[in-house]
Amino acid sequence: MGFIANAQVSEQQVEIRDILESVADHLPDDYDLTELVDVLMRYRKNPINLNQTNPDELKTIIFLSPLQISNFFSYIKENGNLINVLELQSIDGFDERTVQNLLPFVTLQDMGEYEKLSFKKMMQSGENDFLMRFSQILEKQKGFTDLPGNRYLGSAERFQSRYRYHYGTILSAAITLDKDAGEKFIARPFDFYSGNIALFKLGKIQKLVMGDYTLQFGQGLTLWSGFSFGKGPDVTSVAKKDLGLRPYNSTNEYSFFRGVSATINLYKGFDITPFVSFRKLDASQALDNNGDLVQSTVNQTGLHRTPSEIANKNALNQQVYGATLQYHKNEFSLGTIAYHSQYGNRFITQKALYDQFSFTGKSLTNLGIYYNYTYKNIYLYGEVGKSMPGGMAYLNGALISLSPTISAAITHRNYQRNYHNFFNQAVAESSEAVNEKGIYMGLNINPDKHWAFSVYGDYFRFPWLKYRVDAPSKGYELLGQVIYTPDKNYKILLRFKTEIKQQNTDTKVPVNFLDDVKREGYRLESIWQASPKWRFQNRMEVSQYHKGPGRPEFGYLIYQDVDYSPMFARITGNIRLAYFHTPSYNSRIYAYEDDVLYSFAFGMYSGEGFRTYLNLKCNLGKKLNIWARYAMFYYRDVESIGTYLDEIQGNRKSEIKIQLRYQF
Repeated sequence: MGFIANAQVSEQQVEIRDILESVADHLPDDYDLTELVDVLMRYRKNPINLNQTNPDELKTIIFLSPLQISNFFSYIKENGNLINVLELQSIDGFDERTVQNLLPFVTLQDMGEYEKLSFKKMMQSGENDFLMRFSQILEKQKGFTDLPGNRYLGSAERFQSRYRYHYGTILSAAITLDKDAGEKFIARPFDFYSGNIALFKLGKIQKLVMGDYTLQFGQGLTLWSGFSFGKGPDVTSVAKKDLGLRPYNSTNEYSFFRGVSATINLYKGFDITPFVSFRKLDASQALDNNGDLVQSTVNQTGLHRTPSEIANKNALNQQVYGATLQYHKNEFSLGTIAYHSQYGNRFITQKALYDQFSFTGKSLTNLGIYYNYTYKNIYLYGEVGKSMPGGMAYLNGALISLSPTISAAITHRNYQRNYHNFFNQAVAESSEAVNEKGIYMGLNINPDKHWAFSVYGDYFRFPWLKYRVDAPSKGYELLGQVIYTPDKNYKILLRFKTEIKQQNTDTKVPVNFLDDVKREGYRLESIWQASPKWRFQNRMEVSQYHKGPGRPEFGYLIYQDVDYSPMFARITGNIRLAYFHTPSYNSRIYAYEDDVLYSFAFGMYSGEGFRTYLNLKCNLGKKLNIWARYAMFYYRDVESIGTYLDEIQGNRKSEIKIQLRYQF
């Protein structure tokens, strides 16, 4: 299985899968979530000691809300250390489902922290993890044929390699190498290199990272890099859990800093995190009217396959330096952010009318203030950001524990159209927190251990134009979900989601007007742990799409997953058989797919056909494991698949993947 080696912890795996699936529509197809699984895997092996933990550590547990974390420390402050881990059920907001999800990752035992660094101890007690992965699409894509002009200059294989070292919780080191399909594998085998060394708990220096790192502060409005969840069925996920400074271990080639940073305790409750970063970004460039080189677009894909992509590689210098200052006392936290970004070329105003308020110039300064405060059963949070040059953005919200079984969330946001920020991942309907106003409200209801209800509504407006939207627009999103768990071996999920946005009409008219675009989704799913060896998952999902006066589209997906994972078995695996039918890309359906360890797949089902995949894991020894995956799309009544250089002649697209992991 992709998340957890031991198949007996299926409840936790399902919980994580649900969260990932809920944000699939808001993530790029190639978004890498390696860090998320890396953290959970380490906690499975080295659980968190709840009597010695801190807020930053608990924030890495993705299904704990900020209010739950705050309530936990308030309980410890009033009652002292936990005697039994099941005592968690006495804390406000910790229902039985949350506690069961948490159990595999926590303990009350002293795990034996390493107090001093020495070369001998590092060699004897350190944990080493080496992984290599190979994958390839078996059918030839158009970009690999001998075409004149733009084509893929490299080979069709994708290679990834990573090494991780951990010495308790006070030292880590990592290096990640990646070559995408189509990139050259000559002279320099890997196209992307990333690495870091991180030290923790060095007296006043709480964290020190040299190399590649991420910064996550406040609600993501002023300074946030790396992964970020958006809206999901767990309504409390709308409040971000900022993790501050962290080493970066992903293969995503854009969303990180490269340099050095540290978190230093200045005085009781006061921490400062200075940082400096020097990077070269991929970007397409142009000449202005004076013949000077100017900036056009920053490319975030990390792909360097064609002559044009290679020409854009490392074309833009980026220098970032600044600091955050935080104050913590009991249930109150306040932080300030200030940093300056300098670019090698000047950004110019784009020709499209909707782009008239985009950033121009070579330098940008960002300032921000964020806070959170817990008052009894209410967790208040918010952030204000200011860009110079440019406008402002702000966000405020609250998580409220209305009763032991009901929690609520409300968030209001207002992002001006000229707010500029290159490290912005605040909650938003758009991909960036700019040109948007909205209010979000949701409820989680868990009346007992068998039932769980979630519902939220989000109303949003876009005061200025957007891509394919030639006027101010508005919309809303509604989601409702019910989960019934009659016993620990069976679960049924029912979900409904509807969204209305506005977009330029498809009708040919002299002046564009806006049509309502309505998308709806219905999901019915059952998960049955038939025995310690066998697990079955069934899903039926329906999608609907309707734009203006056009004909409504109706699509559906049906699949069956079978998992065979006996405890201590040398070979385990799972398989999916699926049938899908959607009239077009507009009514597409996303579904999580099991993959090899640390790899993720959100299958995009569009058109008509069949989907199948098979994953196998073999334990070659106590420290050596190998994974293999075969996946295939078979489309009906088509002569080709994909577009442009990714086009495949025929109706079949298949991929193989092999991964080797050695721990020592």
